[in-house]
Amino acid sequence: MTFALFLPPQAKDGPVPVLWYLSGLTCTHQNVMDKGEYRQLASELGIAIICPDTSPRGDSIADEPDNWQFGKGAGFYVDAMQAPFAQNYRMYSYITQELSALVARQFPLDMERQAITGHSMGGHGALTIALKNPDRFKSVSAFAPIVQPSTAGWSRPALEKYLGPDEQAWRAYDATLLIEDGHRFPEILVDQGTADGFLDDGLRPWLLEEACRKAGIALTLNMREGYDHSYFFISTFMGDHLRWHSERLRS
Repeated sequence: MTFALFLPPQAKDGPVPVLWYLSGLTCTHQNVMDKGEYRQLASELGIAIICPDTSPRGDSIADEPDNWQFGKGAGFYVDAMQAPFAQNYRMYSYITQELSALVARQFPLDMERQAITGHSMGGHGALTIALKNPDRFKSVSAFAPIVQPSTAGWSRPALEKYLGPDEQAWRAYDATLLIEDGHRFPEILVDQGTADGFLDDGLRPWLLEEACRKAGIALTLNMREGYDHSYFFISTFMGDHLRWHSERLRS
């Protein structure tokens, strides 16, 4: 597994707070490192950025190379239960256990001050991981997240292949259903472009809005006029998210 880590200059003097960034379908750890426009502000704020890959890699890893919505580059941040994917596609445990333990040992990170964000599939990952670990993360945000993957056209087939046909098992990896089942997080920040080509079929932020309303979760949903699903959108509002997380990491 490959990951990227940005350390701000403050890390020379002691442990710094951490923001996890989870990337979307077809991406690797490298996309946000190249296009995210976070370095200057993260340096000023003294925040480390951890960017995991989106799936296991290697020639021996199970894959469907003709399907960009499944397999390599499309781990969906779940722990797969179905062969042949269950052996290696354990992205939830990789992020919450294996990689967390590794970076805590090797780098000057304050693991008592963690936040998490992500884009698209990674936004789904950020929301579900935070909802299942509210004592671990001080804040959560997302860019154009897949808020209900159990019913979205581009994610439902992946959940079935990874988790099996029992849709009850899918609830553990669906932000809206986790909220319906009683999981809570104090507040959530989401940015979504109105010109996003995946808005109506794959993303549907209004489903998260309704779930949060019923649960009493404070959701800030910014609908950004004219923005699409690209890193131009992410880089434009990355600073807003960094500042938002910084305030909560230091509170």
